[in-house]
Amino acid sequence: MPLLDVQHVTKDFGGLRANSEISFTMEKGELIGLIGPNGAGKTTLFNCISGLHPVSSGHILFDGEDITELKAHEVARRGLARTFQVYVAAGDLNVEENIMVGCFMRTSSRARARARAAEILDFLSLRELSDYLVSELPVAAQKRVTMATALGSDPKLLLLDEVAAGLNPSEIEEILVSIKHIHHELGVTVMLIEHVMELVMKISDRVIVLDSGQKIAEGNPEEIASNPAVIKAYLGERYVKEHASEI
Repeated sequence: MPLLDVQHVTKDFGGLRANSEISFTMEKGELIGLIGPNGAGKTTLFNCISGLHPVSSGHILFDGEDITELKAHEVARRGLARTFQVYVAAGDLNVEENIMVGCFMRTSSRARARARAAEILDFLSLRELSDYLVSELPVAAQKRVTMATALGSDPKLLLLDEVAAGLNPSEIEEILVSIKHIHHELGVTVMLIEHVMELVMKISDRVIVLDSGQKIAEGNPEEIASNPAVIKAYLGERYVKEHASEI
């Protein structure tokens, strides 16, 4: 049984069709990249899966349960967490307290939430930043804090929305290491939206490609990098020539 089963999901906003008949499955332990040009419908799909947007048609099953009609907090309680492109910290809370917000998904005890937050701080090498306000941190650190907050809910599946956006190469490498730790050491299934192809192609088991709201390709990184439709819609010939030896 797949951990996530997206069945013919369509999402309309008035006369605009953002997602059209999208279907795919994810097995436990997979890491899948979701790519495509701006406006392809990637974040909308995440919003539908996580319960932020109701689907117009289709079904979403998570761990064998139909979650299509559930609200976002109900989906989160079942073990599906996500990050956002822009991280909005919780008021004037510091890094540790922001992570505790995620932990309160699983406990009402402040002491247990603080203890779990401490474990996550250590796991993602954020301990030295625990007393800082998130707004005081550089973008790269904020990205790691948003992942840490999502981890506080103890997810089975983590949806990461452009966590490498705006980062320099060394910061991207730090994010890459963090994602690998989450995936391999914690055993969390991961799906990520990303425009940084060097990151996506390095760590993804499979890659799904959207264009104009439709799924145009799915396969391993090598297959995606050589797919003519993907090259035309998104990657471009230059990327393929420059990075063919790395994939």
